[in-house]
Amino acid sequence: MKSLVTCLLIVLIFLSSDVKTIAQSIIKGQVQNQKGVALEGVAVRLENGKVTETDNSGNYIIERLPAGAHHIRFSMVGYEALDKKVELTAGQTLILSVSIRERVQNLNEVKVEDRRNVIYTEALPDVHNNTFIAAGKKSEVVQLKGVNGNIAEKTGRQIFAKIPGVFVYDMDGSGNQINISTRGLDPHRSWEYNIRQNGVITNSDMYGYPASHYSPAMESIERVELVRGTSSLQYGAQFGGMINYVSKGPDTSKTFTFETINSAGSFGLFSSYNAIGGRIGKFTYSAYYQKRHSNGYRKNAKSDAESQFVSLSYDISRSLSIKAELGRSSYIYQIPGPLTDAMFAANPRQSTRSRNYFNPDIYVPSITLDWKINPGTYLKFTNSGVYGVRNSVIFDAFANVPDTISSLTKSYRARQVDIDNFKSFTSEIRFIHHYEIGGFKSILSGGVQYMHNKLRRRQLGKGTTGSDFDLTVTDPAFGRDLYMTTDNIAIFAENMICLSSKLSVSPGFRIESGATDMTGKISYYSPENLPNKIKHKFPLFGISTQYRIDAQNRIYAGFSQAYRPVVFKDIIPGSVLERVDKNLKDAYGYNLEAGVSGNVQGKMKYDIGVFQVSVNNRMGTVSMRDENNAAYLFRTVTGDTRTRGVEAYIEYSLFRSVNSSLPTELLVFTSTSYFDAKYLKGNAVVNNENTSVEGNRVEGVPNWISRNGIQFQYKKLSLTCQYSYVSSNFANPLNTIEPSANGTIGKVPGYGLLDLNGTLHITRNYSLRMGINNITNKQYFTKRPTMYPGAGIWSSDGRSIGVSFGIKI
Repeated sequence: MKSLVTCLLIVLIFLSSDVKTIAQSIIKGQVQNQKGVALEGVAVRLENGKVTETDNSGNYIIERLPAGAHHIRFSMVGYEALDKKVELTAGQTLILSVSIRERVQNLNEVKVEDRRNVIYTEALPDVHNNTFIAAGKKSEVVQLKGVNGNIAEKTGRQIFAKIPGVFVYDMDGSGNQINISTRGLDPHRSWEYNIRQNGVITNSDMYGYPASHYSPAMESIERVELVRGTSSLQYGAQFGGMINYVSKGPDTSKTFTFETINSAGSFGLFSSYNAIGGRIGKFTYSAYYQKRHSNGYRKNAKSDAESQFVSLSYDISRSLSIKAELGRSSYIYQIPGPLTDAMFAANPRQSTRSRNYFNPDIYVPSITLDWKINPGTYLKFTNSGVYGVRNSVIFDAFANVPDTISSLTKSYRARQVDIDNFKSFTSEIRFIHHYEIGGFKSILSGGVQYMHNKLRRRQLGKGTTGSDFDLTVTDPAFGRDLYMTTDNIAIFAENMICLSSKLSVSPGFRIESGATDMTGKISYYSPENLPNKIKHKFPLFGISTQYRIDAQNRIYAGFSQAYRPVVFKDIIPGSVLERVDKNLKDAYGYNLEAGVSGNVQGKMKYDIGVFQVSVNNRMGTVSMRDENNAAYLFRTVTGDTRTRGVEAYIEYSLFRSVNSSLPTELLVFTSTSYFDAKYLKGNAVVNNENTSVEGNRVEGVPNWISRNGIQFQYKKLSLTCQYSYVSSNFANPLNTIEPSANGTIGKVPGYGLLDLNGTLHITRNYSLRMGINNITNKQYFTKRPTMYPGAGIWSSDGRSIGVSFGIKI
């Protein structure tokens, strides 16, 4: 690892050295608001596609420009875009400092939009955060400031309303987690994604159990950035891609600011978010504390959650800064238990368990060094970790098996205690370098990532017969006591080559090399049958291309390989009747996408594309017989799947006023996706016999997901009425339609939901959010899980009302 980092630094020093170019010109300067305060994060775009952002001092620089006329645009969310035309002579350094105005009202029907109170999305710039190439990739950014929705409880269908294809797994309505997927992947804990906060990985263990148990307060998030699977070369090899939750930054024009958001609603909801921040000289700070309580939609579904976060940064110089962050999230969720179909039909709010609890407590520390080596070369060095526990105490049985008091002992049966301990460390160095070869502009982005993960999983512990949250075990020996240790190193690079002012091509690669060792014991399993080592060795390749029709519209296409490591749940046999293949292989495949996106005359936004996701070596179970002709179930690689589909987002403004005293807008949108997810090959076990599932639909994948809405804005009030539709899906690869007696098998019915939410900005410092979710009180469920939180049906929330009041000073 040290030698690789050393080599990389040598390369960077070489790249940073002055290279003589013929008659190159430079534009640089500072961007301020009307009060003279420097603005960070302003996008500075040239018509040839070259993009940069202002730093925390409001400064920017664009190098290696040819002589002649140039059109430059300064834009930032919440501010009026500013266009400038300049004329450069050979070798000139032009100082261009500008002031941009905040959008406080509609001044012009076409060019200026007051979008403050409207849910909207945008694509990432071609070069993002000076480290990542987004050109040619399908990307979306949700600015949460404009979201009309239930932010306190993280209602996914409202937060991701305008991102087509997002499947939301409504496992519980308490707001503890966001469980989403795209393109037919598994939404459990969003584990098909490389999940980040402010660029720092938050997945619990990328190789042992990649679920994201860390769950910051959504009130603390400024925007959500999502890049589909073609980002797998740059950020991680996950099929889903990357999701980055970007925290709110402090107002750097003040030494101290305070924000509080308090929410209340149905089912005993109360949430309080309180944050401070500011800037003192070169020192910037921010912190928050959040606490939330809910009794839950169902009986025995109480939840108590809290999260904290602190960020400290210091500008060592104009080109070098360091930032330290620490986030923590924890909650205790009382699990109401699964239902059968009959129970759900009779009363979806009933409970089958009163003694089950789930409790993750996760810390995410990080230190990041940002270094602007020269105007065209940036480096970011991050060390981070994910540390904590995932606890549960449950009576684990099918929904039709009641948790009853024994007539003999006059007490409940002992509960099962499971404890996971996470110790994941990541060191990542990333760089980006602008250069020219043969007159073609190029941007090279790359780096090295080292991960050391150690996961201890203790399961089947004998707990107490009590009813409270108690992890006490009456026998120190757990039925399963396992360690899963992974060391992995990845080298990645992507090169954006501008073939013209409009066309760019970005080839790239990622080389993953590592191994996972599993040690420990399973009480019912022979040690010699346990897998003990799984190697990860994948050279991954990809290419993206983009053609800018004009400054607002583009055509994009990309291909990228990906892989999914074998995780803990895949290699632990569930009982003495199961065995696990000792030569398991990681799943691998690719993402393929193409589309067109943009804005037509300021009235219609669109992003329409097609995709294909291929996943080979999916895990499954087959029936086998041993040397004594005794039958057993064998967990091994059984199938390949392919998901094809269309993703379409269209937003059209029906009316927008030009009256500055009465800003009004009425628009409609649709965010719709179609999925064709099928098994190309595979087997499933029926009555101890192997049955082919070739041609069957992939479980948990609906054919249609469509979110449609109408938004109305008048002065400081905005309203969103949204209808969400998800078609039916199957719970197993056999595509069984009739439900089983225990609720684990059968078709998952389609459903439609109607929501109405609004935001009133009373003044610049006071805001009020209101909402009625699931107005028609639709009784529905989204999946039939076979693992946590229990096998069977999990009711999603019925009608609820919520109110949030925010103050910012």
